[in-house]
Amino acid sequence: MAMTIDDSKKILTITTKVLEKSHEPEAGVSRLSPTTTYDSDLGSEKFDEDDEDEMLDLLFDKKSLNGFPLIKLVPMAVFSPSCSSTSPLLSFKNNISFFPSHRRCFPGVRCTFTVKATVSVESPSSSATDRCDDSPKVLLEVRDLCAVIVESKQQILNGVNLTVRQGEVHAVMGKNGSGKSTFAKVLVGHPDYEITGGTVSFKGENLLEMEPEERSLAGLFMSFQSPVAIPGVSNIDFLNMAYNAQRRKLGLPELGPIEFYGYIAPKLELVNMKIDFLNRNVNEGFSGGERKRNEILQLAVLGADLAILDEIDSGLDVDALRDVAKAVNGLLSPKNSVLMITHYLRLLEFIKPTYIHIMEKGRIVKTGDISIAKVLEKEGYKAISGP
Repeated sequence: MAMTIDDSKKILTITTKVLEKSHEPEAGVSRLSPTTTYDSDLGSEKFDEDDEDEMLDLLFDKKSLNGFPLIKLVPMAVFSPSCSSTSPLLSFKNNISFFPSHRRCFPGVRCTFTVKATVSVESPSSSATDRCDDSPKVLLEVRDLCAVIVESKQQILNGVNLTVRQGEVHAVMGKNGSGKSTFAKVLVGHPDYEITGGTVSFKGENLLEMEPEERSLAGLFMSFQSPVAIPGVSNIDFLNMAYNAQRRKLGLPELGPIEFYGYIAPKLELVNMKIDFLNRNVNEGFSGGERKRNEILQLAVLGADLAILDEIDSGLDVDALRDVAKAVNGLLSPKNSVLMITHYLRLLEFIKPTYIHIMEKGRIVKTGDISIAKVLEKEGYKAISGP
């Protein structure tokens, strides 16, 4: 991205334009806050000479850098326009920065600037914490998670690491037996699995110390790959009981049948289901598409900070998949997140992921954007498998 910098005023002009475009000027900040960096220098982009507009448009519209997904670009700190050091002239919350490539630059002399990306989180002790209160908060933090099957003691998870922030959509892909569904079940506390190592925090709390029902009430939801039928229990009674359990947890009064009917009726439109669906027994005699819609209806009724969707696209035709994806997209907000498990690119074309993770032998071996799924679709897992 070579740019001709005629003088320091030119640099100030670039800085001003970026700040104006973001609508979040932070010109009084002179230093970046302390950060913990996980990866650095993931890549760079090049620009034509004097193409300020192209540079700004690309930065603010760009979803990834060299295949690595980027967080929304918001200026965080503005540095002196001097080119006399390797300090960045302008940095962002996601640590995308302009760096001069030469130790010294003089008026009238060309300076080359490189955009580099680092993935980092702001230190809680930073004096700049108050400035970043609007940044996405971490919902789920998984570190070195290991698990075995209770009966056989067979090792399934071998050190899974994952961070999910508010507003993100994560997709987990991998071969059959790679540990995808086991990972999801372990997160919600399935009794068939035993944790043998690692930590999991959810909204800052130790998830592994919670019972399954406590995890649900805390805001964790899971849509199972093969939802079970519950004969004799109608959908509306089942959902009413589950919703009132939530309200009791929050210290709110329960909703009676008539009140709850008024609450749930509009949500049927979201999943493209008729009102008589509520009187049918839970998943009894349901088609595959109806079962998946019913799972998303439960999510719409109960809400969740983090929804785990285990192969929600399995067995669906295109129309049913479109309905389910539309419903999931309708439930997304800057405050909640989705973790999807899937084998197919087609789901990711309807529900756009922030990150895609590839699991292999019980651990995540690769992370990237939609391009990973496209390579996988064409060439198979051999093209992206870990060492």
